[in-house]
Amino acid sequence: MRDELINRFTSYVKVDTQSNEDNLVCPSTPGQLTLARQLVEELETIGMEDISLDDNGYVMATLPGNTVKDVPVIGFLAHLDTATDFSGANVQPQILESYDGGDILLNEPGDIILSPRDFPELSHYKGHTLITTDGTSLLGADDKAGIAEIMTAMNYLIQHPEIKHGTIRVAFTPDEEIGRGPDRFDVDAFGAEFAYTVDGGPLGELEYESFNAAAAKVTCKGVSVHPGSAKGKMVNSAKIAMEFNAMLPAAEAPGHTVGYDGFYHLSSIQGDVEQTRLHYIIRDFDREQFEARKAKMQSIADELKAKYGPERITLDLRDQYYNMREKIEPVSDIVNVAAEVMKELKIEPIITPIRGGTDGSQLSYMGLPTPNLFAGGENFHGKFEYISVNSMIKATEVIVGIIRKFEERAQS
Repeated sequence: MRDELINRFTSYVKVDTQSNEDNLVCPSTPGQLTLARQLVEELETIGMEDISLDDNGYVMATLPGNTVKDVPVIGFLAHLDTATDFSGANVQPQILESYDGGDILLNEPGDIILSPRDFPELSHYKGHTLITTDGTSLLGADDKAGIAEIMTAMNYLIQHPEIKHGTIRVAFTPDEEIGRGPDRFDVDAFGAEFAYTVDGGPLGELEYESFNAAAAKVTCKGVSVHPGSAKGKMVNSAKIAMEFNAMLPAAEAPGHTVGYDGFYHLSSIQGDVEQTRLHYIIRDFDREQFEARKAKMQSIADELKAKYGPERITLDLRDQYYNMREKIEPVSDIVNVAAEVMKELKIEPIITPIRGGTDGSQLSYMGLPTPNLFAGGENFHGKFEYISVNSMIKATEVIVGIIRKFEERAQS
């Protein structure tokens, strides 16, 4: 299992699947289809059935049940794309056996060091086999680790027919990182009663609460003239944009929030005197506070329109997903089973709210309750991303354990 996980994962991360929010087609980048086709070939090789890949990049497959018991159809999902925050091109994974607990030199020319001084959680991985970046890209453990773990779990079950299980459905989806993962996902065709995304972080994470999420694009328009003759004529869009951002609560940003705190996050800004665009994400676990955050953005836009003119500010707000807790709590046994399996594997379940989103956030509102399991990675979306192979093995064992547990509990 160990070598299979390493080989699958290192193969997947070398495919550039970074999604692109500005491209409205699905998938938003061609690399996602490249990886999807590779997965179809691997699913065929290991013996999965009902394998499909549609034009939008959604891969689905079935592991038929081998039990006479009445077991619910269970799904497992992971996403193909990597985040837009940092380069996903030319990923060169580095394998470090028996990590000694000290500094890890990722890139000698750039003097890029992954250090427990900066990332104290590294101390938990002493003795583990780690896979890191080379300091020039993200790694892609979010969520290619989840893909590797699902694929390896399915192969394990196929190779061990003595393990009884119901019908299992797997799916690999595009564009999760830009909030569009489930947009064209066919829940009815998937045919599962419930599912799990394998898209979490460190060992033991088990999540069934997510943010309510929205994206905001603010466009500020100015008037550019020669600065030597600008009096009474120039309108600097960049300064309006700076004013907009300054009117948001400074402490309600990701760097100041934790747990159930919500935030406004300025993810990018591009512009000049003539035009400036700000891109935000808005997050809150509480639905009323979420709506209040959106209203705050609108009130700032309205105030600046009154000050500079309505043509100077445009605000585009779009909801992305909602807190999946509302849809999962009525079927909370699917969380309880996962926790029980973890405990049997000597893993302490860490049940925390997801300070982010997974496809499960939207899928739960589409009729497919979908909590989230750990995949084993740390420091997602940047050059200091890494993953423990030991944790990947445990994640695979949890997938197999959940499948076994539901069969054992089912009635003949």
